[in-house]
Amino acid sequence: MDKDIVSREIGRTRSGLRYGWTTGSCAAAAAKAAAQMLFAGEEIRQVRLMTPKGIELYLNVECVTQMPEYTECAVRKYSGDDPDVTDGLLVFAKVERCGGDQILLDGGAGVGRVTKPGLEQKIGQAAINKVPRKMITEEVEGVCRKYGYCGGVKVLISIPEGEETAKKTFNPRLGITGGLSVLGTSGIVEPMSEKALTDTIYLEMKMLHESGCAYCYAVPGNYGMDFLTESMGIDPDLAVKCSNYVGETIDDARLLGMKGLLLIGHVGKFIKLAAGVMNTHSRQADCRMEVFASHAAMAGADADTVKAVMACLNTTEAIRILKKKGLLQDVMKTVTERISFYLRQRAGEELEIGAVIFSSEEGILGQTENAARLSEKIERRQQ
Repeated sequence: MDKDIVSREIGRTRSGLRYGWTTGSCAAAAAKAAAQMLFAGEEIRQVRLMTPKGIELYLNVECVTQMPEYTECAVRKYSGDDPDVTDGLLVFAKVERCGGDQILLDGGAGVGRVTKPGLEQKIGQAAINKVPRKMITEEVEGVCRKYGYCGGVKVLISIPEGEETAKKTFNPRLGITGGLSVLGTSGIVEPMSEKALTDTIYLEMKMLHESGCAYCYAVPGNYGMDFLTESMGIDPDLAVKCSNYVGETIDDARLLGMKGLLLIGHVGKFIKLAAGVMNTHSRQADCRMEVFASHAAMAGADADTVKAVMACLNTTEAIRILKKKGLLQDVMKTVTERISFYLRQRAGEELEIGAVIFSSEEGILGQTENAARLSEKIERRQQ
């Protein structure tokens, strides 16, 4: 790996771990650089990219190929201090003029293809998620405006080592074949070492407690935080990010003497709580369909429906089946009751605890009976 890239710091967490940049940022930066070289005719070796997180990147451009009809180049993935199988991979973008006036984005070698329903992209499309798609398109559009070009542009993203690397990920199980997904909601990789994360969770909650808050929210990550702020209108300063460490977060709350904790999370993670799984990372356990299927059976689902749910690759697909069968409400009622049981078991009597479970498509799917009361106490900054 290029030593200049490894040594360049873009920021650190409070625990001192280095940030990296996502495959989505690599793809957007490579596309921008390739477009600029195509229209300017001059080779560049560094490209500037503003990420959705607001961190500005200056990334090295590698493997440049300039031809009359197209330009191709690469940006290398850097994961900072986060252990990641994609660290060091080259992400290529090939940009060429075409007819029409649209930007046509697709994935090439090493970028996965969606083969099952329920993911962000439709079946048959390249596994380039919506935020990276937006980043790539906006960067290429900006270059086109700069050089006064109004025609069509084809952008092809490829990751030469992607197909082999994808075998070490959960992509095959998710129905993504042939390569990696191009990911990233913020454009930045935030280190995920267990000790760093659990230390940060404790520190954030400690700061809230010392500021006079005896009650707070906890969300796993960006999806939860976005739902908290955009859909529920809640102040993000009243929440801690717990990542996958739900059990440790509850333990921290007890240790610090917090009085109440309301967990708000996507059903893809929080459905596991109904089985008593308190670390929601897929490496630890994946009982999502087992939970849905067993609760569907309790709600009166026939054998074919239970089998269909068990065969689902993701919670979006399972929810679609349950909704179609008219079972979703009953299933989420018993799932939420079970979640409440396991949360209370972990929290003990001294910590009031609840949960809100949502999906991007359906909004709030379920909440414990004390969720509204807990939220009110948090909003009042009750001590």
